[in-house]
Parts: sequence; structure tokens; C-alpha cells
Amino acid sequence: MDIHDDLSEFLTSRRAKLSPETVGLPDYGGRRRVPGLRREEVALLAGMSAEYYKRLERGNATGVSEAVIDGVSRALRLNEAEHAHLYELVRSANAGAHPQRRRPVQKSQLTTGMRQTIDAMSTVPVFVQNGRLDAIATNTLGRALFSAMLDGVEPPANAARFVFLDPRAQTFYLDWEANTRQIVAILRAEAGRSPFDRQLSDLIGELSTRSDLFRKLWGAHDVREHRTGTKSVCHPVVGDLDLTYQSMDLESNRGLQMLVFSAEPGSASAERLQLLANWAESVDSLAPTENTVDRNRS
Repeated sequence: MDIHDDLSEFLTSRRAKLSPETVGLPDYGGRRRVPGLRREEVALLAGMSAEYYKRLERGNATGVSEAVIDGVSRALRLNEAEHAHLYELVRSANAGAHPQRRRPVQKSQLTTGMRQTIDAMSTVPVFVQNGRLDAIATNTLGRALFSAMLDGVEPPANAARFVFLDPRAQTFYLDWEANTRQIVAILRAEAGRSPFDRQLSDLIGELSTRSDLFRKLWGAHDVREHRTGTKSVCHPVVGDLDLTYQSMDLESNRGLQMLVFSAEPGSASAERLQLLANWAESVDSLAPTENTVDRNRS
């Protein structure tokens, strides 16, 4: 991944989504060579010279301040996730040629205390992942919920590989197409934060080579934060489940995110989730194994 190209392509893609009418500028007619706003129009809205903005859109972020980023974000009508992504792209572009020399943040292990906490959360599925969407840890119910992704896969299982390369994902996720877009948008945001992560680059290269859909979605440069939402799945044991999730960054394990799933009390999904918990407990008692994914690699 080339961070300067990513910065250029991201700005170009956001500019292409806007028209003079949507941002309150007059349109004097005439055929536009490319869709969306012209660079000069973005510069006008951002309060900077056209040459300065053109330089930024070419991927040259030298000397770009937070005020400039804020101005460009307002001009391009960026949402919160897109604004954060632009900030990370500019930061990474200015980080120098060899930021990988810094000691990388550990993203493959949980602290003992956090493992104990996850195991104690027995009534809800818990899934811990890193920015590359590797499965780092689960509790018993979390492993049961995502058994299609985790079983028979050499650790770490990866949610993006499952969604794009495993045919079972298309029947597991009831809204598989929405999940493909979400996965790519999450990886795009991570690429902005960690453009020199070799494992992330390898993952994106693998998916781009093996999946035409991934390659198409990756080129859209959409980004998204993974904070809260819904998942509708068809579990092979208990059937359809409509679940909500909340995600939390783990302060004790920087770079990791914990997702906690739940069903509406009294709903059919809540009953099926309880059945899944009973099934997982019975299976676990018959063949005791370590519940958390990461213990196999500790």
C-alpha cells in the first residue's frame, strides 16, 4: 500500500460524490470531464488556494495542519469516520519513509485479566479482534456463534477471509452483501491507521487477488468505524439470530477491540441464543478444550 496514493485516491473519491448543487455553489453549466466537484471548487469551500489543495490531492501532505484537514473535511462533507481517516492518512504520509522501524504494538495476545473477564461473560457471545479482523479471543458462546468461521481454520481465523473466500459465509450472514461492504470499510480505516503493517498489506493483496468483489469495493475508498450495529445470521445449530452488538477498544490491550452481542429480551432470537449457550456448554463438557482462541497460541 502506498500511503500517498491512498490519500490522493481517497480525496478524489470523496470529491466525485459531490455536485455544486449539494454544496451550495452555482453551476455555470458546461461539460465536466470527471464527476463531482472540481479541485478549485473544493479549495474555495475549504478556504485555501487551488494550488495548495491540488498538491494535497496529489498525495503531498507536507505541512498540512489540523485546521487544513478540518477545512477539507467540511468542504467534502466528510462524516466522522471519513474525517478520522483523512487525519490518519495525512499523519501517515508525514510519518517518514521508515515508520516500521518503531516497535509494533502487540495485537495478538490478551492479558490474563482480560481473558478471565471474557470467560466470565457467559450469557452473551464475546469476540475479540484486531484491526486486521483476526479473531484473537472468544468466550464459549462467542466461539459457538462463530463456529463456521473458527472451526477447522488455523489460527488466527480472519473475518475478511471468511466473508470473501469461504462460501459458507453467504448462508451464515443473512445480509451477506452488507457485511462485505462493512468488512472492506473497516479494513480501509485500518489501512489509514497502519499503512506499514505488512500482515495487513498481505491480507489486502490476497483478497484483491482472489476476490473480484473485494477488489471492486476496495477501490471505492469507503471507510467505517465498527462501534454498534446489528448482525443477522443463520446458525447451523439453532437457526436465525437477530443480534445487536457493541464494540469497545481494550485499553489494557491496545489495538484490540471487543464485540459483545445480545438479543432483545423475550424475542425468538433470545430463546435461540439460550439454546446455543446450552448446546455449547454440553459440547464443552463432553470435550473440554480451551474456550478462548488466543490460548492456543499463548
